[in-house]
Amino acid sequence: MTSINPLRRQIGRISRLHPWYGKLLEEKGVDPLEAELSDLPLMTADVLDANYYTPEPRTEAGLSVYRTSGTSSGIRKAIYYSQEDDESYIAAKTACFRQWLEQDALPVRTALADMGTGHAASTAMTIFGRLGLQADSLSFALPVQEHIRRLTSFRPELLYTMPSILDSIAAAAPEPRAFGIRKIILVGEIATPLWQENMAARFGIGAGDIMDTYGSIEIGAIASYSHELGLYVLDESLHAEALPPAQIDPRLGELAPGEAVLVLTSFVRSMFPAIRYVTYDVVRDFRMIEIGGRRRQCFSCISKRVGPDLKHGEKISIYDIESVVHRFAADAELRVRLKDNKLSVHIRSRTLSEDTLEHIGHALEHKIPEIGQMIQNRMLSGISVTLAAEEEQLERGAVKSKKLYF
Repeated sequence: MTSINPLRRQIGRISRLHPWYGKLLEEKGVDPLEAELSDLPLMTADVLDANYYTPEPRTEAGLSVYRTSGTSSGIRKAIYYSQEDDESYIAAKTACFRQWLEQDALPVRTALADMGTGHAASTAMTIFGRLGLQADSLSFALPVQEHIRRLTSFRPELLYTMPSILDSIAAAAPEPRAFGIRKIILVGEIATPLWQENMAARFGIGAGDIMDTYGSIEIGAIASYSHELGLYVLDESLHAEALPPAQIDPRLGELAPGEAVLVLTSFVRSMFPAIRYVTYDVVRDFRMIEIGGRRRQCFSCISKRVGPDLKHGEKISIYDIESVVHRFAADAELRVRLKDNKLSVHIRSRTLSEDTLEHIGHALEHKIPEIGQMIQNRMLSGISVTLAAEEEQLERGAVKSKKLYF
């Protein structure tokens, strides 16, 4: 159970920095000095749109501002970090990376950040500096051949990147093992265990040499994946709740057994009202376990997102689709499109044959209940699985590629 003293301190801090939050508590009849966590209002998209995401910029000194991708609404929203917020984020990431890297007897000396824009990218070099690494960075916007050229010349032992960027590098490089990469840290998109295992083999490392991290621009560092446990372990500065959709918004619909919407409370974040913040990310198998004598919150994966403004197709789990496809092709890179009520999965792979595509379509329909149910209810007319031409460039979003295209 969350200690009430840190919670009350956080309520006081958020109410001072975001006066509308104190007014919200008053409107709800919540006494901030007596409230338990479950008494506090949920920070839903509607609450934040009405109160936090306002046109007027904050004017306090020393603030950093980052913007959401706007993928659902099309509107990029400003999210603020104080210097203390940035320091908490950098410290959490540094500690997480250091603990993981120190498990290897052979120290890592060089690192390359190769990712998109945003908070993770802007803080990468600071984190590397604190780890004592010789480091460099590379823009995701450069052609893939430039990524390969830099990897070949710099030869980083640690690569910090996004899964879709790693997909592109592995597909374009004649022999990914030749880069000499020993460790890979992932951020920003899904990375199923089977995908990680297959990618590790292509780079000549073990699956345990890849660490997937989960975070958000609103909260910062949230969790990292433990291959030993087969679980994502939450950062200790957070308290998580796994709530049924009906408790958040009746428009969200139902989830499969073992699934719930992740709700987070941060005890260090200040310039975002991260008290019972609804992420709209769906987690599976949420639980509390003991790690090193301490009780830690964990979950097995982020399966998808939900939200009242999402089309029904956006609730399809890319995690599940990728898990199925990677059983058939270890080097598969895919794009998923929903158009005219038909789900299209377009795959680039050097090992996949046309004969296997029908089997993949059958597996997607019968191994992913949501897809099978959508077809049965005629919300989807069917599934098309196609193979990309050898030199074909797959469609790419502004940064992320592991998403549904419409």
